[in-house]
Amino acid sequence: MPRIALFQDYLAQNGGAERVTEAILRTLPGADLHTTMAVPERLPPYLRDADATTTWMQALPAKAKWYRQYFLLYPFAVESANLTAYDLIVSSCCGYAKGVKRSKDAIHVCYCHNPMRWVWRFPEYIAREHFNKPTKMLLHLMVQGLKKWEMQAATRPDFFIANSHIVANRLKEAFGVDAVVIEPPIVTSRFWVSKEIEDYYLILSRLNAYKRIDLAVQACTQTNRRLIVIGDGPARESLQAMAGPTVTFLGRQSDADVNRYASRCRALIFPGEEDFGMAPLEINAAGRPVVAYDAGGATETIMEGLNGVRFGEQTVDSLIEGLERLESQEWDSAAIRRNAQRYDINVFQERLLDFLESVSPAVHSLKLLQRRAG
Repeated sequence: MPRIALFQDYLAQNGGAERVTEAILRTLPGADLHTTMAVPERLPPYLRDADATTTWMQALPAKAKWYRQYFLLYPFAVESANLTAYDLIVSSCCGYAKGVKRSKDAIHVCYCHNPMRWVWRFPEYIAREHFNKPTKMLLHLMVQGLKKWEMQAATRPDFFIANSHIVANRLKEAFGVDAVVIEPPIVTSRFWVSKEIEDYYLILSRLNAYKRIDLAVQACTQTNRRLIVIGDGPARESLQAMAGPTVTFLGRQSDADVNRYASRCRALIFPGEEDFGMAPLEINAAGRPVVAYDAGGATETIMEGLNGVRFGEQTVDSLIEGLERLESQEWDSAAIRRNAQRYDINVFQERLLDFLESVSPAVHSLKLLQRRAG
């Protein structure tokens, strides 16, 4: 039986990267899950039950709270992982996992969500924080060290898969590598189309500053539009402070509640620049359109007049103009859902398995064994 390992940077939250990791693990039954550290209570049941093998970082205190602050330790932890027994390593990487080491005969395929975003776009990130000058200088030095490490780590995978064409271009520019594009999986069967549409907009996101939820809060406050915010994160307190009475923060919600709000919302507001962005397509799976900032993955997934509108600038006025354009149009829920089904998890799994089989004898052997067992 071929031995396959799946390695993710860390498992300390439940977001898009974790949903991709779960889909990869389901595609490769019998694969062993590895990571630097895990916070099981934050994970979906399937990943929690997978019992991931961790590194020495698992012994660090307050992982659920400080996992981001440990950023300088991840390269050392990734390189300490012992994966020499595996024939195939698939890494799900937002920054660090591409640096895992392997035996000389193994194949390493990196599913890359982006080059380390805050390292390569450091000036944009630091501009949103209120650090003093010495702290900014120290962070700049740290970031330069991480960039150097990441460029060296990017030489370790044999193959790259990018989650969008934009990310494939970034990988080419940053590391000089060519990547196959396989978009992330959307579980469209989880969502349904409702006949009842209510008068509210929806945010479905972790509440981090770079996601620009502030634009949606300000736009809906100024225009007295109702906005429901599902999600939590470090920016929640500041967002609540600027919100008017038409904005409601619900925090984290169950899948059933998310599905209900998704199916009945007027539209999702997606004001940040994401490498791909799964939330818009999940809302599309419920038959509802999206108002998205015209950058990043949204330029590939949101088509004007079919499944949403795109606004051109990350400003409140530009977003309000986008809301007005959306409200002036009629939307075909069935057509919106059909478009989302092009990204369904079954499509993702088929494309991923075909690619892995083409580059790894281990996957070819695994498929033969599955056929015989079936």
